[in-house]
Parts: sequence; C-alpha cells; structure tokens
Amino acid sequence: MANSPEMRASDADRDRVAAILREHTAQGRLTMEEFNERLEQLYQSKTYGELARLTSDLPDVDLRNRPAKIEAKPVKKGAHLGLVAAWRTWAVASGINWVIWLIVSVTSSDLVYPWPLWVMGPWGVVLLMSTVFGTSKPKTE
Repeated sequence: MANSPEMRASDADRDRVAAILREHTAQGRLTMEEFNERLEQLYQSKTYGELARLTSDLPDVDLRNRPAKIEAKPVKKGAHLGLVAAWRTWAVASGINWVIWLIVSVTSSDLVYPWPLWVMGPWGVVLLMSTVFGTSKPKTE
C-alpha cells in the first residue's frame, strides 16, 4: 500500500529525511541556514506530505550507495589512532593553558607561578607511559 500524503510520519521517517538533508548540505545544494530551517520544519512535520515538501526541490539521494569517503592522511605504521588523538588533545590543551598563563603574567606585570605544568605534567606522563609500554594495536572485541 502506497503512503498517502495525509498519513502520519514516524520518527524513523523524519530521521531518514534528516539524513537526506544532511547529504544535500554536504554536497553543497543547501546552505547551513537552509539546512537548519528545513531541519526545524522537519521535526514539526506530522505527515508524509509535509516531509515530501522539504525535499521536493532536491534530487533523489540513495544513502546506501554514497561515494567513498576520502582517506585521511595515513598515520605512522603501528601507531594507535586513539593514542595519536590523545597526544594532539594534550598538545592543544597545554598550548591553551600556556597562552592563558602568558596573558595573565603580562597583564599582571608579574611572573605568575607556571601552573600549566600541573595540567600538562601528569597527563603527559600518563600518555608517555601509554606510548612506551602500551600496545600498538587497538583492542578488538
């Protein structure tokens, strides 16, 4: 039985349309403003007809046959991606803390105690121990 425009839509139907709208935004057919407007209308929609109007000016998208994602830059062989991400996070957080420390030191006209060492030190030691003594492969279930 075909779905008539007056039939009530389910949450799964709205999620499917949201995925289609995201795909069209990723492909450049919708701006972020248009996407946000349609998404707002989407979650207020009650019927199939209201859902259909949100995508009526867009071509059909088969979400099952999407193009392959572009591969990220390869990481050194044997490096665990989670460990690389943890080191990057540590570096960014440490950098932000040092910038804050520098701003406070400059604006107070006095050299403030280097408290960022307490943030980056223990965290860095844990990461270093994980890097040196940890396994290089992620655990699989």
